[in-house]
Amino acid sequence: MAALGTRGTVTEAAGFNAEADAKHLSEAMKGVGTNEATIIEVLAHRTIAQRQSIKDAYKRTLGKDLQHDLCSELSGHFEKVVVGLLMTAPVYDAYELRNAIKGAGTDETCLIEILASRTNKELKTLNDCYHQEYNRKLEDDISGDTSGMFRRVLVSLLTAGRDESTNVNEALAKQDAKEIYEAGEARWGTDEVKFLTVLCVRNRNHLLRVFDEYQKISGRDIEESIKREMSGTLQEVFLAIVRCIRSRPSFFAERLYKSMKGLGTTDSILIRVMVSRCEIDMLDIKAEFLKMYGKTLYSFIKGDTSGDYRKILLVLCGGE
Repeated sequence: MAALGTRGTVTEAAGFNAEADAKHLSEAMKGVGTNEATIIEVLAHRTIAQRQSIKDAYKRTLGKDLQHDLCSELSGHFEKVVVGLLMTAPVYDAYELRNAIKGAGTDETCLIEILASRTNKELKTLNDCYHQEYNRKLEDDISGDTSGMFRRVLVSLLTAGRDESTNVNEALAKQDAKEIYEAGEARWGTDEVKFLTVLCVRNRNHLLRVFDEYQKISGRDIEESIKREMSGTLQEVFLAIVRCIRSRPSFFAERLYKSMKGLGTTDSILIRVMVSRCEIDMLDIKAEFLKMYGKTLYSFIKGDTSGDYRKILLVLCGGE
């Protein structure tokens, strides 16, 4: 029943009773109207593992599917958050990727966010899960929906082949930095393959050294060079990789900030990050958000959303 991480705002509920929770949810949907407060109280205060037990108890005691019943009662963004909370982490990632790919057009930002930020273990489970859920290979679907160098970077990330040791080879770090520099800033045109080979394969500690060495050689930060050398989705995916290597929480803090700043809200990003990170590292994301933007994530969500959608997101955010 343990939580997915130790830095989440959603933690295991004490004195957990799946049957009692299933009963509360059933009562919240009885008769005319729905008691959304009960749905928030139960689902937003339980871990993914506990929610799976509630789903099982609901089916066992009532002979009905909890997700189906909730979907018939709820709507809009609130429904999307609830549906996300009912899924396991890999099933939710697979669901988001499938929605990003199917139909006309592709949501490249979703592909980039998920594939650039997940660990090898998470990516392997995601591949298996996608196949199980949709009877299709994720790599085939991504390859069929993207092209060129962008496709190659996504496929490379999908192989879950990043070195996850903590070793740093100083000589190799200098060589990698030099080769990236020579593949980009130091020539006419860019050899993107060299960027892929280093950024998608080397371990985190090694890459942090490469970024330091790169700064020394080129006089520029690696992110600045990527912005100068590349454009479009290729630029976005390489920047996402660098930012996740440097700090996953600040990567997600930036995603949340950009989803809410200015006119309108990119709810798909807001929902996905809040649902997928609330049990893993939301405490760190909140701290980074405050550090980067001088305002709390809580206040941003409060000012940008409304109704039950706002209420459930604020619970996942874990207070001011």
